[in-house]
Amino acid sequence: MNATQLSQGAELTKLFIPYRMQAIAIFHYALSLRSNWSEVPSMTMHVDDKLVMEGNLNAFTNPAIEAGLVHCRALLEFLGLCDMKGVLSNIRGRKNGDVGIESFSNANGPLSMVTPDAALGKYTGERSEAERAFLSIFHVANKGLAHTTMDLVDDPEHGKLFEIAIRGIPSLVVSYVYTPLGIPAPNYEITSRPR
Repeated sequence: MNATQLSQGAELTKLFIPYRMQAIAIFHYALSLRSNWSEVPSMTMHVDDKLVMEGNLNAFTNPAIEAGLVHCRALLEFLGLCDMKGVLSNIRGRKNGDVGIESFSNANGPLSMVTPDAALGKYTGERSEAERAFLSIFHVANKGLAHTTMDLVDDPEHGKLFEIAIRGIPSLVVSYVYTPLGIPAPNYEITSRPR
């Protein structure tokens, strides 16, 4: 890596990747918050103790969930993973300007894309369930958000699969990026107060 690449790599590991990981943590919070009510409750937003918005909880949870799905997909692709005809696979080639895990190096050389076997092997449950979790991220981020579809609403398994992916993706990033580079893992978790 030259000086420019080192600077860009440092910026990615200190800012952009942690930003994506925090978006996933907010996605997780929004899913769990929304699951507390069968009917959508009202919500108000205050900034500096001034009311700035009134509406219902979906005004927060829907965009947080949608953004989280996109950031999950981006990190999976950064790690080198994709959905190839319903099978978790490795990306075959990057486009000009794409930055992936293999753009980073340590003393042993460039980091390798995370193989599907490695990604699925980290999950303590059934491999098929982990694969469905990652594939659900690709499917909903690609089709469910980009096109009008009922998949997100109609598939009751998505909540469980999203939960698996939400826990797995940051773990993969830490294991395959931060640890090999000898960089401390970012603090990306959000905190909230109990109601």
